[in-house]
Amino acid sequence: MPDFKNLTLSTRENILTVTINREKKLNALNKATLNELKEVVQTIYDDKEIKGVILTGAGEKAFVAGADISEFTELNEMIARKFAEEGQEVMEQIENCHTPFIAVVNGYALGGGCELAMACHMRIATQSAQFGQPEVNLGIIPGYGGTQRLTQLIGRGRANEYLLTGNMISASKAEAFGLVNHVEADKEAALNRAHEILITISKKAPIATGLVVDCVNAVFNDENGYQTEANAFSRCCGTEDFKEGSRAFIEKRAPEFKGD
Repeated sequence: MPDFKNLTLSTRENILTVTINREKKLNALNKATLNELKEVVQTIYDDKEIKGVILTGAGEKAFVAGADISEFTELNEMIARKFAEEGQEVMEQIENCHTPFIAVVNGYALGGGCELAMACHMRIATQSAQFGQPEVNLGIIPGYGGTQRLTQLIGRGRANEYLLTGNMISASKAEAFGLVNHVEADKEAALNRAHEILITISKKAPIATGLVVDCVNAVFNDENGYQTEANAFSRCCGTEDFKEGSRAFIEKRAPEFKGD
């Protein structure tokens, strides 16, 4: 992958860690950073060697503390629609990717940062994490899918409360609400937990894990999720990995999946 101005990348055991590296700006999402994220995600779609992705922010204060407000001064109704749609496109690419993404959230995940975390397949927070969609304080609303994904994750009543008040959600509440999967003591522990989960997933059949993503997403899309599941189940049964998994189970050994 190329070098990026606002992102740093590292790989361990085929798990890619993407760090948003704008610490002095609390890792705020500006256009350049969003474009770099889009490029990385597109590369991940085509790179079968990458088995999982950890997405995090540099430093101890923030995952991503929102969008870069300095870029908001140029917005009008027409430009704002394109601004929102471009951000939503990146979030949808992450959400639909067959390579699992885990957001490791330390400190603030606000506005676009909360939306980015919610687009990932899972979220692991530290005890200091704070989530929120405070856009109403600026006289606007979330534009990168926050109204939709927050409602999906924590329910209509709670989503309305936090979207309308702009109040933040602590790590403990986020875990209780189902917004995060795990809360760890610190960032190192959260990164280690994310790596462990992704290593476990990497040992499963790639076609099956990718189709799980499709089926889970179908719950929230305007489609028949049960039919999506039946189609995916049928496709799995035609793979060599299914044959290998069945043989391995009968032979009482670990399967060796190859993704075909």
